[in-house]
Amino acid sequence: MKNLVILGAGYGGVTLAHELLDHKIPADTQIILVDRMPFQGLKTEYYALAAGTASDLELRVKFPTHAKMTTRYGDVTGINLEDKVISFEDGEPLNYDQMVIALGCTDNFHGVPGAAEYTSTIQSFTATRDTYLKINNLPPQATVNIVGGGLSGIEIAAEIRESREDLNVRILDRGERLLSSSPPRLSKYVEEWFREHNVEVRNHINISRVEGHCVYNGESERISADVTVWTAGIRPVPLIDELNVNQDNSGRVILDELYRIPGRPEVFVCGDCASLPFAASAQAAEAQAEQIANVIVAGWKGEQPKVQPLKLKGTLGALGKKSGFGTGFGFGGKSSVTGKVPRLLKSGVLWMSKHHFG
Repeated sequence: MKNLVILGAGYGGVTLAHELLDHKIPADTQIILVDRMPFQGLKTEYYALAAGTASDLELRVKFPTHAKMTTRYGDVTGINLEDKVISFEDGEPLNYDQMVIALGCTDNFHGVPGAAEYTSTIQSFTATRDTYLKINNLPPQATVNIVGGGLSGIEIAAEIRESREDLNVRILDRGERLLSSSPPRLSKYVEEWFREHNVEVRNHINISRVEGHCVYNGESERISADVTVWTAGIRPVPLIDELNVNQDNSGRVILDELYRIPGRPEVFVCGDCASLPFAASAQAAEAQAEQIANVIVAGWKGEQPKVQPLKLKGTLGALGKKSGFGTGFGFGGKSSVTGKVPRLLKSGVLWMSKHHFG
């Protein structure tokens, strides 16, 4: 029996599983889905769990079930590309004939001393639960620093404000404006929302180190907080560095035109670990997973595989439960839109993701 192993049950891994299970799987092939958790966590919504506005249960999605697919739970500790073996912290090694690495990402602390030790994060279910406890156990008038003015930082800052009006919330961003990669119109809208809701925004902050209850802007200014949440970047999981394969400047694996490791046609890389012409995102992972499924199914049928250029629809962000912003998606000819419409659309996309409707 041939083992097709999917490492990681995030947006890319689960999308791939659904796509493959929609086809006739060869009699000599079984799919093995590997993850440390017994469910998919909706990572794009972890900010709400951390703020206390969504429950743990709301962000869990059951894995697909199929006679040709089994699941294995555990922490992957190594991948031997030569011997085609995956090792685990506990349990027997797992051999593969084909493998899709979709292990996702972790926080990028950019070498800032103390950042990993003294900040809270939202890059895993476990870390997000810990962040929730720290934030929601704070006394009135306590202060929360959010490091990073990108999408994650903005969404968790807004959600904390709606969840805990009694807290002082502050965003620390190194750029000239929030959402620096988005149109200035969106940045202005978000910054105005924060002013109206008493969230402090500080730009041009260069964090040199983090200590127990403060961060340092440069070497002199001490910015205190009771909790500091780090949302200042991501990178592939450490296992990727151990593969000894070519990586881009972000640490993502450089692939051939069929999303395989060059010289390893049996190994695909999907999502945040893959070098793609887009920033890492759930949408990119899902779109790429669909293409990888096409390649694998073509192999089953003995056909020449074909892939289409990846196309993303756009970006949606939330400012609490009633307001939001978005780019792309058409929006009646506009390149960006703000207010209730993109927030409703984001809720709709979440519902579709939970029910595997694209």
